[in-house]
Amino acid sequence: MGEAGTQPRAPHPDLRALAILPARIGSTRLPRKMLLAETGTPLFVHTAVNVARAASIERVVVATDSPEIVAAGETAGLEVVLTRVDHASGTDRCLEAYEILGGRADQAWDVIVNVQGDEPTLDTGDLDRLVAAFADPEVRAATLCGAVASEQEARAPSVVKVVRDGRGNALYFSRAPIPARSHARGGEAGLDVVLRHIGVYAFRPDALAQFCALPASRLEEVENLEQLRWLEAGMSMRVLTARRVPRGIDTRADYEKFVAHCAAGESMESSETR
Repeated sequence: MGEAGTQPRAPHPDLRALAILPARIGSTRLPRKMLLAETGTPLFVHTAVNVARAASIERVVVATDSPEIVAAGETAGLEVVLTRVDHASGTDRCLEAYEILGGRADQAWDVIVNVQGDEPTLDTGDLDRLVAAFADPEVRAATLCGAVASEQEARAPSVVKVVRDGRGNALYFSRAPIPARSHARGGEAGLDVVLRHIGVYAFRPDALAQFCALPASRLEEVENLEQLRWLEAGMSMRVLTARRVPRGIDTRADYEKFVAHCAAGESMESSETR
């Protein structure tokens, strides 16, 4: 493999990818956000329809804890599975959905892609490149990153940052502003060295099961970032540079901006990462 950030071609014709979208009914900052439908379509349906446009994704399944979301998804013509209500994370919900579908590590799917139901603006080409990363047999788990837009964003605890090694694998994820730049030789480093994590994960089926079987790690609990359990267990996670940083829907303001763009018929894609 090349240096960090090298992008595989996509889609890869020999990889079969299943996308699972966790969509739980509970949400602290934006109550019942998956069912918000001021555009005329529930939020999670926007996400599912967008993911289905990716050339590498063969099947899209919504995994939820809510009969209401099941009904709304089926009305929209989506495949939906009802999962338990007590999952600690969307990754755990993905594994249960995969098992409900009859998935086993020796069955057809090469890659399971976990896309949160509140990410309607992901670049489908980035999803294709994420899947194509698994053409490298060493890759068992992968995710995306992109540039931060401002110094404020680089320092915000709500924006997760990641640093990579020379092969493009994650060294660490943190809510802290990493890498620290105040001691850079030759003057303070710029924002171009700071990468924000984009919370889309892809796993080989056996790696997904292994991830969910691992106990919560000390660093995971300290940072409240589940991906750290994988690193702390000594596993590697490939981190690809996305072409575009999506606008996730976390607050009412985020959703209102999404509604406005939909009403104007404009693309919700952000500008390309630097």
